[in-house]
Amino acid sequence: MKTLNDFNFDNKKALIRVDFNVPLNDKFEVTDTTRIVSAKPTIIKILEDGGSCILMSHLGRPKGVQEEFSLKHIVSKVSEIIGVEVQFVSSCVGEEAEKAAANLQPGQILLLENLRFHEEEKKGDEGFAEALSKLGDIYVNDAFGTAHRAHASTTIVVQFFNDKKCFGALLAKEIESIKKVMETGEKPVLAVLGGAKVSSKITIIENILDKVDHIIIGGGMTFTFIKALGGQIGDSICEDDKMELALDILKQAEAKNVKIHLPVDVIAANSFSNDAETQVVNVNAIPEGWQGLDCGPKSITLAHEVVNTCKTILWNGPLGVFEMESFAKGTIELGNSISEATKNGAFSLVGGGDSVAAVKQFGFQDKVSYVSTGGGAMLESLEGRTLPGIAAILE
Repeated sequence: MKTLNDFNFDNKKALIRVDFNVPLNDKFEVTDTTRIVSAKPTIIKILEDGGSCILMSHLGRPKGVQEEFSLKHIVSKVSEIIGVEVQFVSSCVGEEAEKAAANLQPGQILLLENLRFHEEEKKGDEGFAEALSKLGDIYVNDAFGTAHRAHASTTIVVQFFNDKKCFGALLAKEIESIKKVMETGEKPVLAVLGGAKVSSKITIIENILDKVDHIIIGGGMTFTFIKALGGQIGDSICEDDKMELALDILKQAEAKNVKIHLPVDVIAANSFSNDAETQVVNVNAIPEGWQGLDCGPKSITLAHEVVNTCKTILWNGPLGVFEMESFAKGTIELGNSISEATKNGAFSLVGGGDSVAAVKQFGFQDKVSYVSTGGGAMLESLEGRTLPGIAAILE
């Protein structure tokens, strides 16, 4: 696996695929800088070697050229975070981009305009990829968030660089973190899987059953399991067509000696609202007209005990409707338990949109080992798929 450390970038132009698909407010200000901060180590290493950086990214889902999706809006924020003034060019291929790249001096940074202003990017067009490749000497992929897409800038462009291609520091760390959970992590290994639907986690569960010792199931998908086991779930969310599958997962887990931990009690509410009436009830005895929206106190204690016996922990999905304060306690307490286990030497990886949002909202990002920057890419990795953007560099 070739990384930045396999190259000296002295007097070289690095063409770097970053993931600067960051949220902007109505004044076009960046509201979450995580992805920019995450790219900084790669950029700094190249500049310190005596090289220059040509950054390419997408932003949003534009239909052709749309002013509100221009990367010019983030230039000042990127400059501020990296600590170097960033130049901007209002195209990413063609004469203007080639001239700006050719004039770039060692120690300088150039940000190209939004790749997705060209439909050839998403189509994985070879001609477009070749035009991008003319801008740099060495290709660096540091965009885990788009590594599961076979787009021109993530996958196709690589063929024009022969052996002058590598992973950036962020992408290398993502690969290493997932490998720790899936292959090399110290046992016991735990996966905490939350969220609303079993259907969105099936392939992950089936793929990790051979790799983990414990699975904690939480969130809305709990109720598909509980109903399948004969429990009363009231008005809780449930995928009736997935109940057979839930029973099959429990059987497979038992056969492989994997312990599945379901909640034993829940905070039930009489409506889906932060101001609803609530009561603590057994998970398999939720009254009609009530729905489970968070795990209960006994379940929190049990989860804490499991977390603190494990040495490698994957957290993917919240344990309740954490966006509402009344139903956030299970997710917060899980965060506390994983933070404690991490402090005591466990390796913890958090990935998937909702769990990452929860970790940021409740201030756990510096208390776990690693927070993944890619939602879809992370899920596909956990499903056992080889991501095209990663495969292209390894070939």
